[in-house]
Amino acid sequence: MDSKKKKKYISQDEALAKLQKYCAYQDRCHSEVISKLFDLGIYGEAQDEIIYDLITENFLNEERFARSYARGKFRFKKWGRYKIRQNLKLKKISAYCIKKAMEEIDQEEYYGTLYSLLEKKTKEYKAPNFFLKKTKAGKFAITKGYESAMVWEILREFDEKDFE
Repeated sequence: MDSKKKKKYISQDEALAKLQKYCAYQDRCHSEVISKLFDLGIYGEAQDEIIYDLITENFLNEERFARSYARGKFRFKKWGRYKIRQNLKLKKISAYCIKKAMEEIDQEEYYGTLYSLLEKKTKEYKAPNFFLKKTKAGKFAITKGYESAMVWEILREFDEKDFE
């Protein structure tokens, strides 16, 4: 008995229907759709036609994807702009769409989120002195994708007596 699964070939119309469901469930970027098409065994001209149909029927919209990705990663995972931007680049999103996605993040909300994150982490960390606590919190925020200048600016405002 052959242990390898035989790949079932599907028609272009079946692939289009599957991709419409895939894109309707959640916003997708072009690279995710292309990857899915490869998984389905769709290549070349058929792939291009399916992508064209998805775009014209508004199932696939890179700007909408970038905007919702940025909103979601900021609001739910508390990612900073730098990390969001890098992840969008990894998904091969255009510079224009990345710029539009960054508009989704309100500056005041961004500052407030970073402030809260730093405040929470500074209270949470156990360290022999306050300077080390602030340093650990700052490094954490930078790995979350926040701009280092903004992180250290906020941390300078923190006073040891506020965290006793």
